[in-house]
Amino acid sequence: MSGIALPAIASPRRRWARRYGLAAFGAAVIATWLVLAVFAPWIAPYDPSTVDVAARLQPPSASHWLGTDALGRDVATRVIFGARISLLVGFTVVLIGGAFGTLLGALAGYVRGWAEEALMRLTDLVFCFPPIILAMAIAAALGIGTVNTCIAMLVVWWPKFARLARSLILTQRSLEYVEAAQSIGFGPAHILLRQIIPNAVGPLIVLLTLDLGNAILVFAGLSFLGLGVVPPTAEWGAMVAEGRELVQQWWVATFPGIAILSVVMGFNFVGDGLRDWLDPHARTR
Repeated sequence: MSGIALPAIASPRRRWARRYGLAAFGAAVIATWLVLAVFAPWIAPYDPSTVDVAARLQPPSASHWLGTDALGRDVATRVIFGARISLLVGFTVVLIGGAFGTLLGALAGYVRGWAEEALMRLTDLVFCFPPIILAMAIAAALGIGTVNTCIAMLVVWWPKFARLARSLILTQRSLEYVEAAQSIGFGPAHILLRQIIPNAVGPLIVLLTLDLGNAILVFAGLSFLGLGVVPPTAEWGAMVAEGRELVQQWWVATFPGIAILSVVMGFNFVGDGLRDWLDPHARTR
């Protein structure tokens, strides 16, 4: 017996760190950006729109931590203020689009019949076009501006939630607790909103969390193409576009690009952690 090596048993804290460590790190990154966005006027060292031609294209230094851009504006200040626009647009698009798509898909999955057919064909019609291309076309038609870009993104954002919600509702409505609620006398609206959706909300929460990073990335891409914010508003995608030709002044585009990367990875880590936590089979492993 002394020659047999027994497998080491990991402590609960170590198991939690191994399973949810990246999710906790992602949550910390997102929380940091939220704090910077909320308190930007008090944290940022300069005004984001102040032009100082004499200080243009200065490298990172003690006076300008992340350098200055072609107009002498402080890059660190603009990155901090850019978080306000990017995070606000991401949350707005995903929450509104997710709520609308979820209710539409849940209604289609529960009612069935011609209503389901019509709603799903509308969803398929939007899915026929690549989301970024359709958003670009709508944003170009509406005109440059944050509100118009949000509208363009909302048009292409809800179908994925509608399709997922419909599949979840179709699974849930065949279970015994739905038949029990119907036998008690609850109406369709009560069963759908108070019984079925709360039991099917787990995958929707995971999709919503993962999509927050995707929405921020798409908005940055539209701003990079000139279809997002109106200059001189500080926004990460527009800042990357301003520095794309400044090869030697690498800091102009690099730091807003790192900001986009950190937020997208943060939401992806949190989404993966939520998926593991909401999956009972994963929690028992």
